[in-house]
Amino acid sequence: MSLLVIGSVAFDALETPFGKTDKIIGGAATYISLAASYSTRPVNLVAVVGDDFPQADILTLEEHGVDTTGLQIKPGEKSFFWSGKYSQDLNSRETITTELNVLGSFDPVIPTSYLDCKYLMLGNLAPQVQRLVIQRLVNRPKLIVLDTMNFWMDSAAADLLHVVEMIDVLSINDEEARQLSGEYSLVKAARKILTLGPKFLIIKKGEHGALLFHKNKVFFCPALPLEEVFDPTGAGDTFAGGFIGHIAATDDCSFENLKRAVVRGSAMASFCVEKFGPERLLNLTDEEIEAREAQFAELVRVVPAAVVA
Repeated sequence: MSLLVIGSVAFDALETPFGKTDKIIGGAATYISLAASYSTRPVNLVAVVGDDFPQADILTLEEHGVDTTGLQIKPGEKSFFWSGKYSQDLNSRETITTELNVLGSFDPVIPTSYLDCKYLMLGNLAPQVQRLVIQRLVNRPKLIVLDTMNFWMDSAAADLLHVVEMIDVLSINDEEARQLSGEYSLVKAARKILTLGPKFLIIKKGEHGALLFHKNKVFFCPALPLEEVFDPTGAGDTFAGGFIGHIAATDDCSFENLKRAVVRGSAMASFCVEKFGPERLLNLTDEEIEAREAQFAELVRVVPAAVVA
């Protein structure tokens, strides 16, 4: 089923306790698109880069089933660039450099062939841009998923609340859920956020898993304990890509299927953190993904007492 992804395609420079990189491909839409491509193809991408962005990296996206017709290349301009350094426990990071460059004036031009998409994934961008995308589509998609962050809650709260009214699934982390709702309890926070418009809410808790809320229902997916975590950059976006990719592939927006999509997203995110940047997402096999999902299922499998006896 047709999937449209909006977000940033960019450069990152990363430093963690396990090493560092020079400029490598990054950006929310990059991680989302690559993760989704293992479930559904093509993934239609709308983003913007400068003419400094290597053609080889665009070809890499295309080789993974990403349609780059909607990737704007601005002559004489530079791509978005972010560099950061992670703490020893990888739970916090320091931003060293942020250069918006082409992203500062991004006006999403949606190709005609993308305008009637069935599923829409709005990666982390200014809420005004996210709203423009929804308004420019021919028909409302069957499901709209939006990712955002505390920066927009601080700097564009009114615009963010406006776009939240227009979507079906909101994906944020626990700190952002508390900020948006003003509630410390995540259950109370979820109940309040669901009154703002979305039918479903995903609260990501990093190494502690993810929660899915819908009406009075709650689903929890634990995080997989990993022996080695090299780089958490893009894990949340990879989760979103795995999530929306599964839904687009199955064409099923029920709560039960969204639960399966949360597991798929969690599995994809667990791969992402094993290498720097999106490197691990470039060479996965279906067998690896199925085995990883089975590991998640085993985390919560309980043998009935009668069987044990």
